[in-house]
Amino acid sequence: MRIQGELRALGIRVAASTIRTFLRRTGLGPAPRRSGPSWSQFLRAQAAGILACDLFTVETVFLETLYVLFFIEVSTRRVRISTATTNPDTAFVTQQARNLAFEIQDRDMPVRFLIRDRDQKFAGLFDEIFATEGVGVILTPIRAPKANAFAERWVRTVRAELLDHTLIVGRRHLDSSLRGYVGHYNAHRPHRGLDLAAPEALGNTPPPARIGEIHRHDVVDGLIHEYHGAAA
Repeated sequence: MRIQGELRALGIRVAASTIRTFLRRTGLGPAPRRSGPSWSQFLRAQAAGILACDLFTVETVFLETLYVLFFIEVSTRRVRISTATTNPDTAFVTQQARNLAFEIQDRDMPVRFLIRDRDQKFAGLFDEIFATEGVGVILTPIRAPKANAFAERWVRTVRAELLDHTLIVGRRHLDSSLRGYVGHYNAHRPHRGLDLAAPEALGNTPPPARIGEIHRHDVVDGLIHEYHGAAA
């Protein structure tokens, strides 16, 4: 133990068990770092400038595995997705990085960090493209899905609300279904983490409530319903 060694250098001999007991009484844990923000505190403090990304898979009815790359803004939960592919190689993810880099150039709040896992598909040019835009890439620890919790949570959401209820025939069918769902997710779906607002509705004051006719709009082939008040 480092504390024991420092005390010994001063001529003070104390048992390691005594030091552990004292640390517990004062509420200090064994971790060597006891100052500075935790990972969750860092995410909350820097959320406006953080993107997270990941790949997820979808099995079709013909047992074909499709891959989709997505990016999610930590502060607004806004999601961007790629088209599906059967071959998510380095060239594919690099092209998606170029597409996103072009989009984020016009953001009012610049992107400062991108969180990703250590999948080899992201190696090389993927990181360099973001580096040229001044975006630092943060790699999550191995086998630590909670380090990329926002991306992991979105995958669970899209599966629970869409993919677990849909038989995907092929790539075009998946692209169409995901486009419809992401449009709903970004523009209409309320988020508890956003005070029940939708990502694209943040900062907009909702119209005053009134009693009137309610219209239903079906999306994703009727799987999801959106409800809107009738126009005045």
